[in-house]
Amino acid sequence: MNKIVVSTESRTEFIDITQELADAVKDKNNGLLVAYCPHTTAGLTINEGADPAVKRDILEVINKIVPWSFDYKHLEGNSPAHIKASLMGSSVTVIVEDGRLCLGTWQRVFFCEFDGPRTRSVWLKFLGD
Repeated sequence: MNKIVVSTESRTEFIDITQELADAVKDKNNGLLVAYCPHTTAGLTINEGADPAVKRDILEVINKIVPWSFDYKHLEGNSPAHIKASLMGSSVTVIVEDGRLCLGTWQRVFFCEFDGPRTRSVWLKFLGD
């Protein structure tokens, strides 16, 4: 298993990790790359990377859906981050052909921070040839 390290700078942010994933499979043939986030207050998603407004829009809406101020019971005070991470999910799977990620024209893979700033890990597992 390989891993990449992601350093975040804000409480909530999307970090584009597509190039790091591409680098991890450049010597592979065909198969699947599974990227897994082992953190309960962060997640992974695939979405548009061409227009930065998309990241901003997603973060604004998710912060509206899951507000920071609410009568949460979790004692650490980061319940919203746990909920947001659950909504995003903890993994993504990308098809790999001839050592290249098979993503749509505008797609990028994002690490989703909801309890930063922190230093995080994303675990990578290649399944295939």
